[in-house]
Formats: sequence, C-alpha cells, structure tokens
Amino acid sequence: MPNPAPRPPDRTDDELARLDIPTLVRYGLTAPPGPRRTALFGDGAVGAAVLLDRLGTQPRSVVFLADTVRAGGLAYAAGLPEPLPRPEATAVVRDWLAAGAELAAGVDADDTAARWLRAVATVIELRRLTRAARN
Repeated sequence: MPNPAPRPPDRTDDELARLDIPTLVRYGLTAPPGPRRTALFGDGAVGAAVLLDRLGTQPRSVVFLADTVRAGGLAYAAGLPEPLPRPEATAVVRDWLAAGAELAAGVDADDTAARWLRAVATVIELRRLTRAARN
C-alpha cells in the first residue's frame, strides 16, 4: 500500500510563532490529559521551536535547560541570569519559565515543563535536519 501524500500543515511557521506560548504553558502544564495539554505539546511546542530556531538556539541548549528545570524546578530556572546562551533566546524563554513558575504547582508541573522543553528541542533538531536534507 503506498504512503498517503503528506497533508499541508494547518498553520504556517509565522502563525505558530505568534502563539501566546506563556498562556499555553500556564494552562497546559497542570491540565489533565486533554485539549490544553495537547495544545501545549502540539502547536505550543512547534511554535516555541520556531521562535528559538529563528534565534539560532541549539537544541542541546534547550535540553540543558530542560534538565535544569527537572533538577531545580521552574522557579529556579526562571531566576537564572541566562537560561539559554543567547540574550535574545533568554528573553523569549524567560516569559515561558515565569508563566510556569507562577503556578507553584510542584514537581509534577516541573517534570511536565521539562518534558515540554525536550519536545521543543526535538522539533528544533527535526527542523534543522529537514533543512539540511533539502540543501
């Protein structure tokens, strides 16, 4: 059976980059499995990856931040002077981290945030590999 033709994406990169990621974090981190969590890990992760990729952020930097969130928590990571190496990327993620830290939802939210950041890093890596394969 032949593979079906890929569907065009529902949203463009520009549309995904304009998503309100802090709001998706705020409502998705503590939500039970369902639409809010799906929005955070779906369009939210891709939108976040688009933003960070456009700023030249390395996926390994986002993975390091995810590990920091898992080890120290969202509040700790939000208080870091430079959660990512580039100032532009730091400015972007600081809002996301603050939105999650405001919840004061404990270890479960920290772990979910760490998993989400790893998903963002994965999408950045896939975007880079796809671009490299096209060139």
